[in-house]
Amino acid sequence: MLTQIFDELLAAYGPQHWWPGNSPFEVMVGAILTQNTAWTNVEKAIANLKQQRYLAPQRILAIGEAALADCIRPAGYFNVKARRLTNFCSWYVEHGEYVALSAWTTHDLRLGLLSVNGVGPETADDILLYAFERPVFVIDAYTRRLFVRLGIVEDAWDYEMLRAHFEATLGGTDASDTALPALFNEYHALIVKHAKEACQKRPRCQQCVLTACCPSVKHNVEQSKTSTN
Repeated sequence: MLTQIFDELLAAYGPQHWWPGNSPFEVMVGAILTQNTAWTNVEKAIANLKQQRYLAPQRILAIGEAALADCIRPAGYFNVKARRLTNFCSWYVEHGEYVALSAWTTHDLRLGLLSVNGVGPETADDILLYAFERPVFVIDAYTRRLFVRLGIVEDAWDYEMLRAHFEATLGGTDASDTALPALFNEYHALIVKHAKEACQKRPRCQQCVLTACCPSVKHNVEQSKTSTN
């Protein structure tokens, strides 16, 4: 079922070419800054970092949190995010940056990321998948909303249960499959695209390409008609 949904989303929207970023470190910074804000705001913050030539871990640590917060102001919660980004850069530099961390197992790298104050499961998995190209499926609000409506997962499942379900179903038992990161990357990007286009908080079922396999369609359409009467 998950493979069928992927095929239908890919046919409808085409490849999404995610994650936006010119380097692994830029992806990591974006993953931290995108917490609780729109990506357009993150782009402005990253543009500021580039303009000031701050987009490097050592430079971020050198300028201090106040200057960093001012630079990333467009991303919102800038004081909190400056602290989180500083925490991350301290950990990142201490452990040898990208080359050294690339040698870590996915399990150990995930535990290391989660040890950083301000890095939660979704942010850690964004970094693992998009910066380190590890076979980790990112779970976000869009994923939960879509697949609960499709009746494939339960709303009561926590983050780790959802992640394990997607990874086991799509990856089987071969977690070393080098094609998995690309699949997980594309699938997550397509979910975000579809959630923004059709499966919004108030669903646009008439525009949905998954109506044939969605048990929520009839209820959502009837609810929409009632609200407009």
